[in-house]
Amino acid sequence: MKKKVLLMGKSGSGKTSMRSIIFANYIARDTRRLGATIDVEHSHVRFLGNLVLNLWDCGGQEAFMETYFTSQRDNVFRNVEVLIYVFDVESREIEKDMHYYQSCLEAILQNSPDAKVFCLIHKMDLIPEDQRQMIYDKRESELMKRSLPLNCTCFKTSIWDETLYKAWSQIVHLLIPNVNLLESNLSSFASVLDADEVLLFERATFLVIAHSVRREHSDVHRFEKISNIVKQFKLSCCKLQAHFQSMEVRNSQFAAFIDVFTPNTYVMVIMSDPTIPSAATMVNVKNARKHFEKLEKMDSTHALSS
Repeated sequence: MKKKVLLMGKSGSGKTSMRSIIFANYIARDTRRLGATIDVEHSHVRFLGNLVLNLWDCGGQEAFMETYFTSQRDNVFRNVEVLIYVFDVESREIEKDMHYYQSCLEAILQNSPDAKVFCLIHKMDLIPEDQRQMIYDKRESELMKRSLPLNCTCFKTSIWDETLYKAWSQIVHLLIPNVNLLESNLSSFASVLDADEVLLFERATFLVIAHSVRREHSDVHRFEKISNIVKQFKLSCCKLQAHFQSMEVRNSQFAAFIDVFTPNTYVMVIMSDPTIPSAATMVNVKNARKHFEKLEKMDSTHALSS
């Protein structure tokens, strides 16, 4: 099943860089060599088996933007599941940015009224740390007003930290069929393991697609940090022509296990009970694989029938 995702924003806002980091295994520093997008770049990203993200990366030069709203309007904005609009937080042309954004919303309302809308306030690393939240809150409030009658969800992002993974994990989460069933089964699995937390990562992107938390943790950004760190480690392994499959980290406070789970996912299990041996946890992970593979197939069947 294909789901159309529009990635839009002014030229130079960082759309192609973030797409390349999440879906094409770029690291942040390598995105500097990427050129401007010409017109619309299409890419099909297979995600969780039969779910295919049909990504439309739309060039943001003024000449292209105008054609999206005129001659290409129906083609670009028809059958859209998600609109992701990227704003450069340091832009000196905020009113022009808002004008193009609102033109996108008008076209979405006309052609895909049920589409979800996300705004990424990007390049936040360029703002002094003590001003970031204030500036973000101001932009978010303005975007909420200008988006009406549609609802928009905003994220502050940067390619240099975990915020990019947080935004894209939450966006992709909405596109996964039967995700509530997946999370319900993950909670049962966490209970069997007596785990603090269990996370499912999509295998290629390492985005978090589902999780179960049984004991609260103080770091609210830990999932995205793990995505970022392990993705970088996987890429380092590839450069050495090594294949990353599993990892165990243990100290006096906790044990963490990451392992291949289904053909499309990795699982991460966090345990704080030192009396539970590693072997017992890994046997339970192995025994759960077939059940979660069946759930994925159910998702695929649901996707094909919808």
